[in-house]
Amino acid sequence: MRHICLLIKKVNDMKHDTKKVVKKSNINNSEVKKLVKTLNEKQKNYVQLGLKDAQNGEYLLTVFHLIPSKKLNVLQAAAEIAAESSTGTNFPVKTETAFSRELNALAYQVDLKKNLVWIAYPWRIFDRGGNVQNILTFLVGNVLGMKEVNGLKLLDVWFPSSMLEHYDGPSYTLEDMRKYLNVYGRPILGTIIKPKIGLTASEYAEVCYDFWVGGGDFVKNDEPQADQDFCRYEQMVKYVKEAMDKAVKKTGNKKVHSFNVSSPDFDTMIKRCEIIRNAGFEKGSYAFLIDGITAGWMAVQTLRRRYPEVFIHFHRAGHGGFTRPENPFGFSVLVLSKFARLAGASGIHTGTAGVGKMKGSPKEDITAANNILKLKSQGHFFQQIWGQIPAKDEDLMKLVNEDYANHVILDDDSWRGMKKCCPIISGGLNPTLLKPFIEVMGNVDFITTMGAGCHAHPGGTKQGATALVQACEAYMKKIDLQEYAKTHKELADAIKFFSKSKETEKAVNAEKN
Repeated sequence: MRHICLLIKKVNDMKHDTKKVVKKSNINNSEVKKLVKTLNEKQKNYVQLGLKDAQNGEYLLTVFHLIPSKKLNVLQAAAEIAAESSTGTNFPVKTETAFSRELNALAYQVDLKKNLVWIAYPWRIFDRGGNVQNILTFLVGNVLGMKEVNGLKLLDVWFPSSMLEHYDGPSYTLEDMRKYLNVYGRPILGTIIKPKIGLTASEYAEVCYDFWVGGGDFVKNDEPQADQDFCRYEQMVKYVKEAMDKAVKKTGNKKVHSFNVSSPDFDTMIKRCEIIRNAGFEKGSYAFLIDGITAGWMAVQTLRRRYPEVFIHFHRAGHGGFTRPENPFGFSVLVLSKFARLAGASGIHTGTAGVGKMKGSPKEDITAANNILKLKSQGHFFQQIWGQIPAKDEDLMKLVNEDYANHVILDDDSWRGMKKCCPIISGGLNPTLLKPFIEVMGNVDFITTMGAGCHAHPGGTKQGATALVQACEAYMKKIDLQEYAKTHKELADAIKFFSKSKETEKAVNAEKN
């Protein structure tokens, strides 16, 4: 009799646990209900389908594409992911407390057809210092190496307003750069010095000068450039300063250079920043480029906090290992870009949306660009509002409308929201592709950095820069590019060269196939 009573009690407890997992849910999917019954005691603590008011400000929300191993179903795997990425491990532990259980991540929604799982993280578990690397250590740390999954990719993330004010966000923005350059109504026209590496300090400065006098605004180090023996860092900085001064004097226009300060250690990074600051550059005329993935989020946030008056340029070298769509593990371009804004990067490379040479699509790259550029924007799954006050606040809604109308916002009321991060567009673009990219992008609020697109011009870098300026003029004046080229030789030469190169590429590919 006692065994029967215990059995009945166990069955009732199981029913109670199942109800807890699907508490206040409108789930009618019988298949999902079957999956809930497969959860073990530990897994049940990390699943609450139909979580009431997930956007109540207590949670950071995520969506993962999850392919479980053959040993687990998708809900069991989601529970294991939620456990490993928050409070748990592979077995229940005796040291767990009632309070620690309140900090469990919770799988709160599933899409069985698309293998999607939504997981909510109490954001109180993250380092109080506004530490972005700490969040990513939770979300995409150990979980990417778990044998319980055959694929795990973080597709979207949502930050509540209650969390945002604890993080830096950008300080020096695209608006600040526009104000310094006096450039409005068009993209910031930039270049990456090519060859990627191998020029001496003098040769490097000469290419910078040629681009600037050709009409360009912005020059950047390529991401591997550092302190090589053939191009000493301090000498390169000195010569760039002289080249910039001469170009400004000749053109009458301000110029900007982005220096790579990525280094082997903290002290060297700061030393390079100070070399630049002490070289006599005018405030606003230089940026600090950091290879954010390879140097790390600590380096990004250190620069943001040490130098709030400087444009912090996040280069995403290495991102493809995480973001390429064919890779089943990692995170999306959107997620990377949103975390860059949260960390305080002034700008990050977001891809050419398939227009250039890099892998990407409008769905991925333009969604990422808009999510870091706007106060309110739709992601792949979440609508993110970067406001730090309630989303329905009248003043915040006014700012959202002003932002859509391309007005400068958060200039004298920064407590209301996190400032914007600028999309930086590079990778296989040239003057003939400027308009096509703008049309895909839907606006001109970005920095474009064309490398070979300028330096491969038949007339050289100066003429390549001029061709880029002319292509931009044609767009702004709403004149057909071919028509504008009839009276602008540099543009005509660029069209002829890059069109011929494209035809040659097509022929080579056809021959290979």
